[in-house]
Amino acid sequence: MSKLPRPDMTMSGPVAAAIAVVLGAGVTAGLDLALLWWAALIIAVVVAFGFVAWTAPLISMKRGAGSGGAKEEGTALHKTLVMPTALILAVVSGLLSAWLLDLQLQEWAAALIGGAIGAALAFLLFHRLSTMLALSFAAVFAAGILAIGVTAAVLYFSGITPLDTFDRMLEYGTRPNSMVQIINDGITYYLAAVAVAIGFKMKLFNIGVDGQYRLAALLSAAVGGYLILPPVISQFVVIVTAVAVGGVWAGIAGYLKVARGVSEVISTIMLNSIATGITAYLLTEGRLAVEISTNNIGTPPIPESGWVPGIPATFLGSEREIFGLLFLAVAVGIGYWVMLNRTRFGFELRATGQSKTAAEASGVDVKKMVFLSMLFSGMVAGLVGLPQLLGSSHYYALDFPTGIGFIGIAIALLGRNHPVGIVFASLFWAFLNQAAGILPFDGIPQEIAVIAQATIVLTVVVVYEVVHRWGRRYQQQQIGKQLGRTTETTPEPAAVSHGPEHGSDEGDDSVPGRSKEDGTDDKSGGEAQ
Repeated sequence: MSKLPRPDMTMSGPVAAAIAVVLGAGVTAGLDLALLWWAALIIAVVVAFGFVAWTAPLISMKRGAGSGGAKEEGTALHKTLVMPTALILAVVSGLLSAWLLDLQLQEWAAALIGGAIGAALAFLLFHRLSTMLALSFAAVFAAGILAIGVTAAVLYFSGITPLDTFDRMLEYGTRPNSMVQIINDGITYYLAAVAVAIGFKMKLFNIGVDGQYRLAALLSAAVGGYLILPPVISQFVVIVTAVAVGGVWAGIAGYLKVARGVSEVISTIMLNSIATGITAYLLTEGRLAVEISTNNIGTPPIPESGWVPGIPATFLGSEREIFGLLFLAVAVGIGYWVMLNRTRFGFELRATGQSKTAAEASGVDVKKMVFLSMLFSGMVAGLVGLPQLLGSSHYYALDFPTGIGFIGIAIALLGRNHPVGIVFASLFWAFLNQAAGILPFDGIPQEIAVIAQATIVLTVVVVYEVVHRWGRRYQQQQIGKQLGRTTETTPEPAAVSHGPEHGSDEGDDSVPGRSKEDGTDDKSGGEAQ
């Protein structure tokens, strides 16, 4: 396609993007009359991507440079990896958008909008997707294939048809009510994973998220149940209580780390056990608990004025509601990104995580950073139980969800500690949990989802590291080649003429490397060379 003649002109980025979007929507609308909507959409996005690739040299915009400074566009890796990855992501995004819109719109309208979205992403990804990010997507894709293969092998040798099982999970997991449950579970998982990721960025392993959120949920539920406060104030007090309890409990481990050198792994494990004991002690009748039902006790229910209203999920075709604290999770994700990439604290946190010695040499108070990292991790962990508490159960009881902190560790690893990566990892994890719920009715062990989850986490970690290291070496090689070409093509600087007012160049001792009249080289010139 790049061999087709191009006009001798330039084109602005917005114009090219607009034409690509029109192509995506127009081709989808035209082909939808003769083909299935998904086939029409795929062809339309491919056509739009071809237009973007063809017009790329005509667009005057800064592109094709990687994070390491190496020019990426035109390289073999860019052609064989980045471009195909961008095309696949654009097609998948368009299909998913159309599928979601089809729940509310007519099929042709959903396909048309999906084609436009896919075409717009084709333009953005072609010009903005870096080699390292494309390698990350390739690693996740490869890990997913390996995980599916391992899970299929387990099913096959167990006498179960893999394709039928996967089809059954996909069908059940994409039902409207299932999607609402997946989003609600994903909100909780996301908060837990961000809490873990803050520690990971500092090379700290906060295993105590589970104890931190359970203790925070118990005490904040008790505060919300016993204190009758006006709306907004009630929610604010409950949230502040949860953040404070989680931060204090994690701060204990941080203090032990910096003051006594106690490993955070050991201290958080011990604090988990202590939190479990405290929770069991307080959650008894006569202390914080009251009888909820015949076989269940919990904190007094939070009055309706303290609830957080849910988001109607009619756009998904479900009568259920999405947790209103979805917006809190979004705020936490944005705050996490801003803290890491736009603040001095985030820079020092990442620098300390990379090398404590180098950070100390740069004037960073490492002990302070360790303590604050554990403190902030615990503060976010305190929020983990609130979506369930304020959006569904409205009290803390014996059946309150547990183990979410350990799930957060796996999701943080799967999402590579990135706020956007954690979103997809959380939803994927929640999808596997929800989709596996139908398997026992078909006589298939539900633990097959656990096998898939464990396999994909392991393979993502291993494959990503292998691909990432290879990508770094490749990038360094590209930079070295470019520096070599630059050195070869750069002409030597011409001799500078100082003019008559400075005297003649001939015999001027001030010019480095100039031979003197006696035939000896100027010493300073020799050193400069």
